[in-house]
Amino acid sequence: MSFKGRIRDLLNIPLKRVGHTIIPEGTLYEWQKPGTKPGHSASEPPRGAAEYLVNDNPRLVDLKARYAAFDKAVTTPLIWTDEHLSSEEMLYFRGDNPYVWQVRQAGINIMAYALTTYYLQSIDHLGLMEKLVEDDHFGAYTFDVAEKKVSRDLLDSIAEIYFLEKHLGISSHADLSVLDIGAGYGRLAYRMVSALPNIDRYLCTDAFPKSTFISEYYIRFRDVDKAKVVPLDEIEQALSRATVNLAINIHSFSECRIEAIDWWVSLLAKHHVQYLMIVPNSDALETNDGIDFTTVINSHGYQLKAKEPKYRDTIVQQCGVNPAYHYLFELR
Repeated sequence: MSFKGRIRDLLNIPLKRVGHTIIPEGTLYEWQKPGTKPGHSASEPPRGAAEYLVNDNPRLVDLKARYAAFDKAVTTPLIWTDEHLSSEEMLYFRGDNPYVWQVRQAGINIMAYALTTYYLQSIDHLGLMEKLVEDDHFGAYTFDVAEKKVSRDLLDSIAEIYFLEKHLGISSHADLSVLDIGAGYGRLAYRMVSALPNIDRYLCTDAFPKSTFISEYYIRFRDVDKAKVVPLDEIEQALSRATVNLAINIHSFSECRIEAIDWWVSLLAKHHVQYLMIVPNSDALETNDGIDFTTVINSHGYQLKAKEPKYRDTIVQQCGVNPAYHYLFELR
């Protein structure tokens, strides 16, 4: 062993006690080196975005006032306070921020994105990898894999669509109508409507006024004519006018108070929404403050129909982009 090697081994003895190890830089790939964040979009925002996506926009001011007057059981935040999303994150809302973590977690790197991309290609009988495209608008982290530009936005959306396809056959559902609760910036609305021309309507709603404001902008920007953003104080009226057969909640109930979850699921049951898909922030149906909300779901007549890992391959579920669990409930 070289002198440098012996010194490294000696230094590693105390370092390992605190969870660190010295590794020669020459043995690392570029993406493993500290400070490396490949794929981050540095492009300028589209014309007009910087002027529109601001805190003093009259539309956002109006939404904040309306939500402040709404039922506090729904709007009192667990996580999503006004300060949770900064002014810069409003403009670069598809970047690595509270909406979608893209590179900040341990193990999320170019290799994880490559593994996830090839896995999804292997199950892609609907051809979604070709049908759905990605760009670097609004700060998205993108990676070029298999001659395809990918992002977590794209990969998560495809995985979620295939879960619903497996259990509900959504690609052949003649009158599919969707309500996306906690829709964020409108990620899944854009992807599902682009992927599935049979969708009759896709409603986006959120109890966080900035999300309603941003998703209105994003749906217009993407020109998604079958998607509509419904402000919180209009959702009851919207569900009274239009039949919805599938509700979706992606990483949102986990970030809500239990009272808000109860309000939302009660609303779904009242309007006879048959199916409810939930993706929690952990393997279990728990809020971020550790409260299990399974009983709340069941109390309104929803029973578990399916629960699966996001990736059915165990290696991909361990090493892919943001492993999670997908749940599907049916109203009985």
